[in-house]
Amino acid sequence: MADPTLLMELQGSKSRFVAVTAVCAAMYAAACYATSYIVSPWGMGQFRPAVVIPAVFAVVFGPYPAAVGASVGTLIADSVKHGTLYIPSLTAAVPGNFLGFYMLGKMLEGRFSWRRFVVASSLMLLVANATTAFLYVLTKCALGVLVLPPSGIVALSLGLTMWWYATMLPFMLFVVPPIIKAVSRAVPSAVPEDVRKATLTSEDKPLFTLALAIPGAVFTCLGFLLTFTPLSTWIFFGKLASIALKPTRIFLMVSGGGLLALGLGFGLWTKAFSTV
Repeated sequence: MADPTLLMELQGSKSRFVAVTAVCAAMYAAACYATSYIVSPWGMGQFRPAVVIPAVFAVVFGPYPAAVGASVGTLIADSVKHGTLYIPSLTAAVPGNFLGFYMLGKMLEGRFSWRRFVVASSLMLLVANATTAFLYVLTKCALGVLVLPPSGIVALSLGLTMWWYATMLPFMLFVVPPIIKAVSRAVPSAVPEDVRKATLTSEDKPLFTLALAIPGAVFTCLGFLLTFTPLSTWIFFGKLASIALKPTRIFLMVSGGGLLALGLGFGLWTKAFSTV
């Protein structure tokens, strides 16, 4: 006969999982929809500062509530925007969100530190956004919405990956930590001990700077290469060049410069603050 205490614990765990996942999905869906009409320079790929919501859930509640909540939330937001079940969201955004926030939660589960958070966030954004971007472009092509050569599929997918990475990373690094700290103070019993006790040391702060400055420098260099070298003619040609080359150049220069400025600015600010 099963232990009644164990059964109650299992039922409580399932109820908690369902409740936390539902809250994550609802909050993420609402926040995603709020910015869903702000898109990339290529006319597709939404601005998603809402990633901070499942990111916080991944750190506080673990990988599964965050991954499932983000998957359900993004599908709801996209389908509401388009007025029907949105197939590209189902085939691209859902698996991409699940993979990303499962990765984040799993990499930090039981061994949280702010240094590990920076590394996990950067890796998660790269892998999840690349997965979403390639699946999204391939789905659009399969549905006949886009007609692109293989080089165009790769170029657009990489562009969307960089768009999401550049626009999500600052929110992950600057918004998620204070939210986690606030939750830890407000409801300490809900936050894992390793998260609650984690402190941002002077050794951790340069990693925040590098996480922003390095991709910023890479994006800026790519923008210069596409502008002043023949690289653009190898990637963009024909109709693709007339449609996508100019917005890609502008995006790389602006986003790269922005990330670089944020990273260097944060580094200078922390250095000045530490000497006061």
